[in-house]
Amino acid sequence: MKMWRLKLPVWLTLFALCWILACFGNIEADGMVKSGQATKGLRARQTAAVDQKKKELQRPHSEDTQKDEPLTDVETKKDKPGTKKSPEEVLAAKAKKAAEKEAKAKKPKPPKPTKKPKPPKPTKKPKPPKPTKKPKPPKPTKKPKAQKTTPQPTKKVESHSTPKSTLEEEEEKLLRELGWDALFPTVSQKETEEKKTPSLDHDILIKKEEPTSPSITKIPKEHDPDYWDARHEVSEPDLLPRRKEATTTEDPSIYLPIPEETTAPPFVTPWYEEYDYADLAAKKLEEEMERKRKEKEKKAEEMRKKWEEEEEERKKQIPVYVEPKNCPPLGMESHRVEDDQILASSMSHHGLSAQRGRLNMQSSDDEDDVYGGGWCADTEEKEHWFQLDARREVEYTGVITQGRHSETNDDFVSSYFVAFSNDSRDWTVLHDGYAEWLFYGNVDKDTPVKAEFSHPVVARYIRILPQSWNGSLCLRLEVLACPLPNSYPNENDVTPTDDLDYRHHNYKEMRQMMKVINEECPNITRIYNIGKSSQGLKMYAMEISDNPGEHETGEPEFRYTAGLHGNEVLGRELLLLLMQFLCKEYNDDNPRVRRLVDGVRIHLVPSLNPDGYELAYEMGSEMGNWALGHWTEEGYDIFQNFPDLNSILWGAEDRGWVPRIVPNHHIPIPENFLNGSVAPETKAIITWMERTPFVLGANLQGGEKIVTYPFDMQRPPRASSMDGRGVRRYGRPVLEYHMNEETWARIQRQNEGALRETADESMFRWLAMTYAHSHLTMTETYRSSCHTDDMTGGQGIINHASWKPVVGSMNDFSYLHTNCFEISIFLGCDKFPHESELPQEWENNREALLAFIEQVHRGIKGVVRDTEKNIIANATISVEGIRHDVKTASTGDYWRLLNPGEYRVTARAEGYSPQTRLCMVGYEAGATSCSFTLTKSNWARIRQIMAQSGRKPRVLHKPVVQSPVNAGADNKGPSTVPLSKRQWCVNNPLSPAKIKSTMKLYSLSVLYKGSTKANLLKAAYDLSSFSFFQRSSVQEFMTFTTALIVERSSLGSRASVKEQEYLCHVYVRNDNLSGVVIADSEYPSRVCFTLLDKVLDEFSRQVNSIDWPSGSPATVQYTALDSYLAKYQNPREADAMTKVQAELDETKIILHNTMESLLERGEKLDDLVQKSEHLGNQSKAFYKTARKQNSCCEVM
Repeated sequence: MKMWRLKLPVWLTLFALCWILACFGNIEADGMVKSGQATKGLRARQTAAVDQKKKELQRPHSEDTQKDEPLTDVETKKDKPGTKKSPEEVLAAKAKKAAEKEAKAKKPKPPKPTKKPKPPKPTKKPKPPKPTKKPKPPKPTKKPKAQKTTPQPTKKVESHSTPKSTLEEEEEKLLRELGWDALFPTVSQKETEEKKTPSLDHDILIKKEEPTSPSITKIPKEHDPDYWDARHEVSEPDLLPRRKEATTTEDPSIYLPIPEETTAPPFVTPWYEEYDYADLAAKKLEEEMERKRKEKEKKAEEMRKKWEEEEEERKKQIPVYVEPKNCPPLGMESHRVEDDQILASSMSHHGLSAQRGRLNMQSSDDEDDVYGGGWCADTEEKEHWFQLDARREVEYTGVITQGRHSETNDDFVSSYFVAFSNDSRDWTVLHDGYAEWLFYGNVDKDTPVKAEFSHPVVARYIRILPQSWNGSLCLRLEVLACPLPNSYPNENDVTPTDDLDYRHHNYKEMRQMMKVINEECPNITRIYNIGKSSQGLKMYAMEISDNPGEHETGEPEFRYTAGLHGNEVLGRELLLLLMQFLCKEYNDDNPRVRRLVDGVRIHLVPSLNPDGYELAYEMGSEMGNWALGHWTEEGYDIFQNFPDLNSILWGAEDRGWVPRIVPNHHIPIPENFLNGSVAPETKAIITWMERTPFVLGANLQGGEKIVTYPFDMQRPPRASSMDGRGVRRYGRPVLEYHMNEETWARIQRQNEGALRETADESMFRWLAMTYAHSHLTMTETYRSSCHTDDMTGGQGIINHASWKPVVGSMNDFSYLHTNCFEISIFLGCDKFPHESELPQEWENNREALLAFIEQVHRGIKGVVRDTEKNIIANATISVEGIRHDVKTASTGDYWRLLNPGEYRVTARAEGYSPQTRLCMVGYEAGATSCSFTLTKSNWARIRQIMAQSGRKPRVLHKPVVQSPVNAGADNKGPSTVPLSKRQWCVNNPLSPAKIKSTMKLYSLSVLYKGSTKANLLKAAYDLSSFSFFQRSSVQEFMTFTTALIVERSSLGSRASVKEQEYLCHVYVRNDNLSGVVIADSEYPSRVCFTLLDKVLDEFSRQVNSIDWPSGSPATVQYTALDSYLAKYQNPREADAMTKVQAELDETKIILHNTMESLLERGEKLDDLVQKSEHLGNQSKAFYKTARKQNSCCEVM
């Protein structure tokens, strides 16, 4: 009894403590646990009530119902917030609390991204971890239908509780009362801990859905052990993974007798997270792709920001325009690119091959021949390209295209691609950053269009790929390219050695350059202008001499002119370079330059067409077409704008008026010429020529590489008479014959040489060859011509009329109107070369420019004076054998260009007796001095005396003879006209002048005498004395007569056959080689046979005898017949004996005429001859014979 008394206060004390702990536990469950503490408290209370309701544990429950039970308990608790807990519930809460602490101490730390806080100590609450981002709660499970009949807490307890014995329950109660339950956990606590741990997550989720009721009165403070703050809540990933509890419908009482079930160890959750390895690779791939995507976005963002910053900086800076690289042309137009460097995919025909695709290539008159005006592709081909090989790697910067040169077709390329390669196999088309760069080409066939690349392209080969075109696919082009900085110079490149200004100069710069040169060399230079252009620009000239501004006696005048065509600019720059060179070298005491400057008065005119040059200069190099700036502002071609003096001379020669009526030199300008269509530049040049006594000159042009000499005009054949009476030869009518065009063309070709040659043909050829052969590249035959094949035979010179005949040229006018011998020098294929080519062109032309000036001293020079040492101006200087004279200058000096040889030179002047001298021209440098002193003539003295006395000379009646021109003009009888003394001598058949004029050779033929007929091998004809329409028939008749005479002659015979007034001289050798000469009856037969001997001997040496029987004029290569026929026209020059006899006859006539002049003083020559004691009878008889034969030439 006493024992129970002691136990009663103890039990009351324990009950009070349990009640207090239950209150604190209830507050902790409401405030500290977020989603599962209340539920766990209910489970503890349910566990304490297991002993009272064992029978109800047998009832099965479904899984869905179990899941919903905690929610029902919470709802029940909410409905009764003020209900006090029983002691059992307090003990259950304490047991649950101890079990949670023990589970936390034993549980391992799972892997987590954040650091998990240490478990709390039993007495103190640990510091909560830093809050992390709260994850989204999972979707709640579907709430099942609530069970109305059975309360949920009871079912929950019954389904999970394990039956225990009474002794064990008492032990547990005692441990809980003493507070030792945490140190000695029982089996029921372990099972409870096992069951509570997996359901933690589920309880928390339910707690989130149903928050704790806010009706709790006591709120724990911060220092209380049960204090909980939401800021320090552990994120959901730190929670243990949910473990699905196993449910069963069996009776739990069957497990009560088995002790192993109660002593089983608690389930420990693994610390690592379980992965689904089937999806591991896919997850990693997604993560890698996501990482790369983020990196790409990050880089793009960085680039965008960087670009924006650069744009901002660029906007802040001042924009500077960067010009594309200016590269020179590669050399298509100038022919520095050779033909084997050009290739194309196809060609329409041979005349339009790839080699014709050069910029500004000109076609011939016949567009269907081999000289077309560009490259044209075959239309049947599918791919078209034009390729150029630079032979080394260069920097390509652009292309200049042009259409086909044609008078009838309008063909050009309108768009194209450009491709590059280093091996001609793999090609790369030029891109503009987005696609293949399509370049736009031409809109017409003549205007060049330049396409520049955005940046230089380094390659060896370049191709043009046409994409569209107008008409046929035809193209001309030039390529712009620069050599690489580390490339070696070409073997043909010449490094300039002169420090000169190599650039193009416009009008203002040219004037400034000439002024600078004049300031550097004031003692030897002078600037003046020869006139103004139509736009008012002055045509400046520079004189370079030791005494500028004054003509010195005995010093020849020389001129270089350039710029006749404004777009041909190379001559302009060469003359400016020549000015600089002469000034610089003269100051440096160069002996050659000093000799030139001291001995020659040099005139340099760089621009005769300044208006045209300014137009071409504005377009620039390579961009002006072939004709831009060629003419003056008014449309004149200055080179062809001079008077046509050729027609005047040739017409006078046909009528026999030269040199009696019309001189062969200084032919006057027609009166109406200067009032017609003449450019102001031309008038200024003519005045300049007449004012200065030039001896030699040259005009520099472009577009071809060649030197031409006069005549520039083709001499027309003699026209037939139009008065119906036919043509007369030697006073006798000749029957006219008509011929077809083919026969006319054949005769034209045979006589074309004589129709173009001047009297100084050999001298002009020497002058032209001097420049051409001194030029570095002009005679290189492999380069051919610029637009056709080489027509000069590698000599670099040609007669202008045989190349391109023109009327009224500057060269012909200079030769016929002044003393100046002028030629045209075409400097190159490119009219407007690039500045980078000027040093090379200067090196090519420097020696030629100097050598040509030195030719002014070739020939003879002198001064003509009278006996009183007075100079005689305008005296005529004639050279025997050359039908072109020169005149003395106002200072009485003259210069006559001649090749080395011996010449008979005569000086004549009005009022003076002529004087003849024998002058020798040697090969040494310098002209031969040949001066004259003339005496006044007797006629001048007679006129002077008669003018003083007032008496008039006696005039005798002139003989009257029948005029051969007017004979038979009407039916009234022959008309008579008075003839002058000179006309009487010419028409008298006995006069020596008549005999000389009738001696002529007409044909020279070489034949082979066969067994049945003669075979013509070669023949030459001179039919200039016949009418144009008669020549074909006359030639055929001569050929027939020649063959007939050879067939009728025997071997080894010589014969002369007369046919009308002709004589046919034939010689047939024993080897059947024959020769025939047809001459007039007055020609000496001995000279004809001498000619045949020379011709046949030379022919037999040059032509193989095997070719004689089957040869023809077209196949036999022998060209000396024409020269022999021309040489033997004058038998005195060809045969020495004939020449001696002729000089003797001429001496007698001259002697007689000289003695006749004495008779005017009142004495008779016949009386003096008869009374002379110094003359014998033979001499007196000779005098009487000569007197009778020459009575017609008596001075009247």
